[in-house]
Amino acid sequence: MKPLTRAEEQVMKVLWKMGNGLLMEVVEKMPAPQPHKNTVATILKTLVDKEFVNIEQLGRIHRYHPVVSKDDYSKTTLTNVAKSYFDGSFSNVVSFLVDEHKLSVNDLELLLKQLKKK
Repeated sequence: MKPLTRAEEQVMKVLWKMGNGLLMEVVEKMPAPQPHKNTVATILKTLVDKEFVNIEQLGRIHRYHPVVSKDDYSKTTLTNVAKSYFDGSFSNVVSFLVDEHKLSVNDLELLLKQLKKK
């Protein structure tokens, strides 16, 4: 799976939330300041080329559908971060988050409870 740029991720987040949408619907749901429709159209074309989005032809207009789910993209992205920066170790990721005070003891206890349930 190819990585996405920040702008591509923004468009994908809108599509994931909507489920599908026409160009102007996607533009309207973009966070402020909203990009120009031509910019969004170009990003959507790139997302089609990267096989993240499919097009449904409705006469002269297109409806865009995400092909890659948010969960699949998140898993791949997190795995790539672990591989690139933490020697592929998720325990190193967790240790880093604890060291940076991004993960508390309560958070760790909740994670441990979740692991024990599974």
